[in-house]
Amino acid sequence: MSVDPRNPEPGYLDFWRERHVCTLTTPRPDGTPHVVPVGVTYDPEAGLARVIANRHSRKVAHVRAAGEGGARVAVCQMAGRRWATLEGLAVVREEPELIAEAVRRYAERYERTPRPNPDRVLIEITLTRAMGKG
Repeated sequence: MSVDPRNPEPGYLDFWRERHVCTLTTPRPDGTPHVVPVGVTYDPEAGLARVIANRHSRKVAHVRAAGEGGARVAVCQMAGRRWATLEGLAVVREEPELIAEAVRRYAERYERTPRPNPDRVLIEITLTRAMGKG
């Protein structure tokens, strides 16, 4: 089911506000998918999904390897028969204020503040597509 990522139905958005472990799929240099569990926040007003990560992680390396244009990625979550996927172009952001905002949103959704990490970066996904059954 196709969803407008900037104007989702209330049930879809509510599902993204619930606490769920998600997956992030990034392309490896050989084109194969790399799928890992992550926490994701969804901001339809800005058309963004955000994932905080360690700068030395493989997911960050995969996004950086795609170059300035960004990497085509997907984040997904599921619970029973409900599921939701957000797709878009990801870039790695290192600006402290953007990372702080991503941490704030993460703490709000997951009801815990991540421990301090001087190597934290933000994978910022500009959304191009959404689908699901929330």
